[in-house]
Amino acid sequence: MDAVLNIAAYRFVAISDVDAVIARIRALAETHGLRGSVLVAPEGINLFLAGSEAGIEAFLAALQEDARFNGIVAKRSRSAHVPFAKLKVKRKQEIIAFSGRPAAVGAQRAPAVEARDLARWLRTGHDDDGRRIVLLDTRNREEVGYGTFNDAVTLPIDNFNDLPAAIDGVREQLAGATVVSFCTGGVRCEKAAPWLHDAGIDRVFQLEGGILRYFEEVGGDGYDGRCFVFDERIALDPALRPLRDSAVESGA
Repeated sequence: MDAVLNIAAYRFVAISDVDAVIARIRALAETHGLRGSVLVAPEGINLFLAGSEAGIEAFLAALQEDARFNGIVAKRSRSAHVPFAKLKVKRKQEIIAFSGRPAAVGAQRAPAVEARDLARWLRTGHDDDGRRIVLLDTRNREEVGYGTFNDAVTLPIDNFNDLPAAIDGVREQLAGATVVSFCTGGVRCEKAAPWLHDAGIDRVFQLEGGILRYFEEVGGDGYDGRCFVFDERIALDPALRPLRDSAVESGA
C-alpha cells in the first residue's frame, strides 16, 4: 500500500476568527509533517493535505476538537509520494468564489444524493420517482477534459463564476429532469446547486462528496476517464490511482 495518505475536505461554517484558525491549522499541519493547501475564509475552510496516515488522522482528530469542524468528512486517496512541495495556509474572502453568492447551509442546502444511490439511478436510467436523470458537470473545460460521467452535460467555461451565464445554453437539456450537479469534491456544488434551483431548475440534487467520494465508494461505474485534482498527481482514475506519482521537492 502506498505510504502517503491524501485528503480533501471542506466545511461551510461561519468563522469570525479567521487569523486564529489559520494559525492553529498551520501549527497542527506542521506538527504532523503535512504538506498541501488550506483555505480559510469567513464562510469556512477547504483543505487538501498529504502526509503519513498517522499524521493525517492525528491532524483530523485535533481539528475536530473545534466544534465548528466536528464531523468534517475527508475524501481519502493514496500515493507513493507527497504531491505538494510545501504547506500553504491562506486567508481568502471565500473558499470558493461564485459571484459573491454564499453557500446554502442547513435547510437551505440543496438535497444531496449519495454515491451508491446515484450509481443505482444511473443503472436504472431514472431516480426513485421514475424521473430521467441529467448529470451536470460544474467544473471547467480543462478539468472535464480528463474525464466526466457518461452523457453528462458539460459547460464551455474556464472559471466557476462563468457558470450562471453558461446555464442558459443547456436549459432545454435540464428541463423536466432530476438534475444532479457534481464537481471534484463537492464544494462547488454547495453554491451551484442552490443557485440552479433559484434560477428555475426545479429538481436539483448535488452529488455528496463529488467525484472523489464516488470513486471511493463506487469506483468508475458510469464514469469515463479520470478526475482532475489540484496537485502534482494531476488526475486520479476510478481506483484513485494518480496519473503522475513522483516526488515533489519540498520548499519553503
